[in-house]
Amino acid sequence: MSDGKATVTRVKRAYEQFLSGVTPSEGAVRSMVQESWVRSRSRGVGDDPDVTPDDMSDNDFSEYRAAHRLAQVRPLITSLMLDDVADAGVVVALTDRRGRLLWVDGDRSTRGKAAKINFVEGTVWSEDQVGTNAPGLALSLDRGVQIIGPEHYASPVQKWNCAAAPVHDPLTGEVIGAIDVTGGAAAAAPFALAAVRSVVAAVERELRSTAVDLSPEAMLDCSLDSRLTVLAGEPTWCAPGGRRHVLSPRHAEILLLLHLHPEGLSTDRLADLLSDDDLGSVTVRAEISRLRREVGDAVASRPYRLTGDVSSDVTDVRQNIMTGDLRAAVATLGRGGLLADSLAPGIIDAFDEIREDLRSAVFASRDVATLQAWASSPHGHDDFQAWTTLHRALPPGHPDAAIAAGRVRLLNRRFGV
Repeated sequence: MSDGKATVTRVKRAYEQFLSGVTPSEGAVRSMVQESWVRSRSRGVGDDPDVTPDDMSDNDFSEYRAAHRLAQVRPLITSLMLDDVADAGVVVALTDRRGRLLWVDGDRSTRGKAAKINFVEGTVWSEDQVGTNAPGLALSLDRGVQIIGPEHYASPVQKWNCAAAPVHDPLTGEVIGAIDVTGGAAAAAPFALAAVRSVVAAVERELRSTAVDLSPEAMLDCSLDSRLTVLAGEPTWCAPGGRRHVLSPRHAEILLLLHLHPEGLSTDRLADLLSDDDLGSVTVRAEISRLRREVGDAVASRPYRLTGDVSSDVTDVRQNIMTGDLRAAVATLGRGGLLADSLAPGIIDAFDEIREDLRSAVFASRDVATLQAWASSPHGHDDFQAWTTLHRALPPGHPDAAIAAGRVRLLNRRFGV
């Protein structure tokens, strides 16, 4: 028995032991693979998982794929890789950062065989969904990997070999997807992973050359989380690593509503929260499609929801209220912006709730400086109770006592309270 066949047999035996609950003997399988098996089992992945298309409609997927950054370098990948392996019994796949297959290219026969395991465009081959596989593991570990036959966690995939490496945004370091080669003996050869890494390096160089024209205003430090800003100025979306998008009011409203409803929203519910009029599901879906051209896979479907970790200046206010940093909350909410100006019913309700929560916390704090900050803000400007409470709290002779007394008299005349 050749060394290659002996290795496959040993790994297959280790896999069967693992499924039966027996820990494989040391050295029977690579630690990287065994650790992935453990993660796969802990996440409830079966040895024959149901690999299905993602929850995007065909139109949404086509638009999303066309707008993805790998679309601009796909011709380069074809010339560097696909042309050389077209007759080698492999397919070349490009994925997004979640492991969704954006393109699967190769000879018709191999693509047909790959389709039998649902290795087709639109399906998600993340480690979470399918278990151990090269594109999923490359994205999970953020490095190039090669998975041979029975090292795959899913039994139907164990006749295949694959090699994949992640593609990074050369300016921010963010993982934007992966390049994968899947097939027979050619995908198991040592040069397969080296070839993928070489192509990834060329792709990242090309992405860097096309990114140098970005203006400084288009970049903003967003750390590792997506960031939505809707208080003061133009609403913006900042992707992980730093790419900043100025949003239209409607797109900002959609992102904010999805941010405030992490459980997700149906098309009809999102329409209700956006407008009192009969907005219509077709209009909502069209807006989501246009929004995805700006923010990519940050918006998932069925129900619509945000993916990944997202922060916002709205949640900053809520966090400040919870931690008792009320003057910071007053200052941030006082900026206004889309949260105060929007006519969308869902945004109006959210604004009213946050403002009332903050106002209640200000009164409960019994802190004069905080009360002054609230009364002096746009939201407390005409708050008769706030000015009255402030007037009573300020000691006689305090320079602001006379101002508070005057404001109480003015509001009393104006509103008859």
